[in-house]
Amino acid sequence: MYALVTGGAGFIGSHVAKSLLDMDIKTVVMDDLSGGFVENVPEKAEFIEMSILDYDGILNLFEKYRFSYVFHLAAYAAEGLSHFIRRFNYTNNLLGSVNLINASVLYKVNTFVFTSSIAVYGSAQTPMNESMVPVPEDPYGVSKLAVEQDLKAAHEQFGLEYIVFRPHNVYGEHQNIGDPYRNVVGIFMNKIMMGEPCPVFGDGLQTRAFTHIDDVAPVIAKSIFNAKAKQQVFNVGSDKPYSVIELAEKVQRAMGRKTGIVHLPERNEVKHAFSDHSKLQNILGYTAKIDLDEGLERMAAWVKKVGARKSKPFTNIEIKEGVPPSWLSLIEQG
Repeated sequence: MYALVTGGAGFIGSHVAKSLLDMDIKTVVMDDLSGGFVENVPEKAEFIEMSILDYDGILNLFEKYRFSYVFHLAAYAAEGLSHFIRRFNYTNNLLGSVNLINASVLYKVNTFVFTSSIAVYGSAQTPMNESMVPVPEDPYGVSKLAVEQDLKAAHEQFGLEYIVFRPHNVYGEHQNIGDPYRNVVGIFMNKIMMGEPCPVFGDGLQTRAFTHIDDVAPVIAKSIFNAKAKQQVFNVGSDKPYSVIELAEKVQRAMGRKTGIVHLPERNEVKHAFSDHSKLQNILGYTAKIDLDEGLERMAAWVKKVGARKSKPFTNIEIKEGVPPSWLSLIEQG
């Protein structure tokens, strides 16, 4: 029995891979290292450096291992940036996913587990729940919803069983803190280590529920053993929302250093986004347990060990009109 974890050198993927190995499931990690780090790959996992766009390579991999389970976590998850990299977004997040779905159908995979996003909801009334009709407002959310719908079609046509998770604002160890476009907790911690203020778009009153990785990865990994989870969509994460201003204050407290806040021009984003998790609790019996203060303390301890990081800015912007000035300066420097 083998499980494939795409994006397994990245943040959530590496933790899911570890959870699978802890359950004695042989695990193959596939990652192109565009956003992940090989040191994140669990020691007992087999690592294959490959892109989800390499269809022939994927078919060869499925032929070799005959995977029972596929956990698809590889994506370029910069939601705000997706407006300006539409072609890149759909190529990687949608077409790459279809490559894996095709291979899963051809090689009779038992269960395909897909990590979607609450970005599919758009500006839905909060708390967002799975019964709402998704109306995504950015290309990232559109691509995630399209994959969800393609999995449903693949099940109806070919019998491919699947489970979809919609996590939100996950943070913790192994996060790429050098990425300037996504993962606000990592961005804040990286800035604090460099002695710089936390950058906040607009007034900072946007609200999100921030979720530690240990409240996400185990439930994703274990879901394959629950028959009631098949063909279901689950929100997964914490229940309590915080404003971005509150988050910045808590991150600085966890890091033990006060560097202040700098307000940047407002960007196009959903103002309030947090979810209801009663379906997850009812079917999978799982509730988030790690509160924000504890989770930030855990991540801060790890960040202080690895130190500040600097990633190369994404320079292949397809549309520059409307790009936030702080991002545009990074792009021009790159």
